[in-house]
Amino acid sequence: MTTAVNRRFRRSALAGAVLATVLGGGAILAACGTGGDGGSGDRAAAGPAKLSVADPYIPLPPAGGMGAGYLTVRNDGGPDELVKVSSPEAGSVTMHRSTASTMEQVDSLDVPAHGTLRLARGGTHLMIMDWQKAPALGDELELDLTFAKSGTISVKVPVKELTYRPGQS
Repeated sequence: MTTAVNRRFRRSALAGAVLATVLGGGAILAACGTGGDGGSGDRAAAGPAKLSVADPYIPLPPAGGMGAGYLTVRNDGGPDELVKVSSPEAGSVTMHRSTASTMEQVDSLDVPAHGTLRLARGGTHLMIMDWQKAPALGDELELDLTFAKSGTISVKVPVKELTYRPGQS
């Protein structure tokens, strides 16, 4: 009888060990993630977006004309989306995407988790129209960037010479 009890105990212990191994391995795989971003897992679960704006500028537009705006939104958190841009000093600010042959207005722009949204010449940019006063070199235009999750960030964007490029002297 003792032998039958020992066999049942061993089978139960073995089944418990196998179950623990399977569950533990599944937890490890879930923690590691299987995202296609080089093994960093699902960063969408990284919490709220942590946004900052760098290198904003507006090249001096022609007199009475529309201007373009450029900047970089850095995100050290979860994903977000730029859904609106406005200015108390301009009648209209719209978001555009340029391709090789066209420019199209877009309703929103993604700000990836732990990434950047770069608005730059020849690509995604802002179009600023109906200025309250003609801009001059050195002026600053307030832009209010509204994000789907993070709310609104106000930035002062300097008007630079037409040939200005950030990071170049």
